[in-house]
Amino acid sequence: MRILIIEDEKRVAQFLRKGFSAEGFVVDIASDGERGSWLARTERYDAIILDLMLPRMGGIEVLRSIRQAKVSTPILILSAKSDLEDRLDGLNAGADDYLPKPFAFSEALARVRALVRRTSGSELGSILSVGDLEMDLLRRRVSRAGQEIPLTTKEFEVLEYLLRNKGRVISRVILTEHVWDMNFDSETNIVDVVINRLRRKIDDPFSEKLIHTVRGAGYMMKES
Repeated sequence: MRILIIEDEKRVAQFLRKGFSAEGFVVDIASDGERGSWLARTERYDAIILDLMLPRMGGIEVLRSIRQAKVSTPILILSAKSDLEDRLDGLNAGADDYLPKPFAFSEALARVRALVRRTSGSELGSILSVGDLEMDLLRRRVSRAGQEIPLTTKEFEVLEYLLRNKGRVISRVILTEHVWDMNFDSETNIVDVVINRLRRKIDDPFSEKLIHTVRGAGYMMKES
């Protein structure tokens, strides 16, 4: 999953980056409201974490600019402004949730996961599955037909995105944007390499194939 953190306080931004990266998220950071608004409107994210007190463009203005551009990415406001009026202003401007500072990272993580789950339509909590393949997001374990399958970090992240979008065609560009950061060289064939490694681990030992290539379009996770 890919998230955008719009936060001008470097210590807080790096704290969040470290925590979310350790949980398998791809993290982009914007240190002012103007850049944050531009990234949110031009890049694809699964969630956005937004501070309110930002240089160059305030958080509420950023929020409104995102929603006016018809971007529906879930947004969690993370702010030292904790009065009821501030919370209502943020929610009424289009935020999906509001977490006052200081905060526990575990709560920020849980809230972001809940927002992503809600918007992706998943009601499975920490378990994603298709056929006899199961992914436990909390334990970061993958198994098929009860047999545990060891995956690298990138293999896990690619598989997670395919499972969250099972039944949909996912292009190489979309996979790149959600699993690698904005500095990734999209001209490389690393997506195909990771998909081939996943097939060897997840599909080759079993008769039913779950990862399908849609010629000229991308990949799809589904039962045959």
